[in-house]
Amino acid sequence: MGDVWSGVLSPGDFGLLAGAGVLAGAIGSAGAITSLVSYPALLAVGIPPLPANVTNAVALVGSLSGSALGSQPELRGQWRWLRRWAPLIGAGSAAGVALLLTTPDHLFARIVPYLLVAAAAALVLQPRIARWRSRRGEGARVLLPLGILAMAVYSGYFGAGSGVMVLALLLVTVDTDLPRANAMKNVLLGIADVVAAVAFILFGPVHGVPAAVLGAGLFLGSLVGPAFTRRVPGAVVRVLAALAGTGLAVWFWVSPR
Repeated sequence: MGDVWSGVLSPGDFGLLAGAGVLAGAIGSAGAITSLVSYPALLAVGIPPLPANVTNAVALVGSLSGSALGSQPELRGQWRWLRRWAPLIGAGSAAGVALLLTTPDHLFARIVPYLLVAAAAALVLQPRIARWRSRRGEGARVLLPLGILAMAVYSGYFGAGSGVMVLALLLVTVDTDLPRANAMKNVLLGIADVVAAVAFILFGPVHGVPAAVLGAGLFLGSLVGPAFTRRVPGAVVRVLAALAGTGLAVWFWVSPR
């Protein structure tokens, strides 16, 4: 594994990406951060940061179908709501891709830690926030569309940690049931990933073989993540997701791109 991407995967690189994909898909579809594992794996095989970010975005499409298949009980009755927000998600993701292809990709690196810490705090405090919102329910009508648009732009542009952020947003504004909110999060981000992937394949520096290997692993891993969320107490999942978000925030603080 060198510092410069050679365009060829060694058997070790192949195994690393496949294994990282399975792990990333499992933790991401369970409520944590997919890119916490998948993005560093692409860097580890020698792909430079910007192409790695773009290749990771394309590979993440693999987690959409897997997590949707694994979350059928939670998604029952939710598709109408998801279709309502799909155009906003798609438009925001496309705008994020356009920003990434025309501006330095480290733009978000300086503010990501603060977003992640805020999302982690929202996850931990979610029961209290939900009780507060139930007494003052009007705020969600504004917060939800603005939050979805902002997260979609962020997902198309940079993406790392977007799962934790969207999960916190949905738990606070839409549904306090964690497995159901997590399943909805997976589909919303999946829509953003598909839009970003199409744009990156057409216009971005995508490395196809690593994207395919990582994406296959993501598909397999994302099949099992929802079952974990379904069986583990919501408080535990919230804390684990919050810890993952905080850990990624620390990583960005220490080693900003």
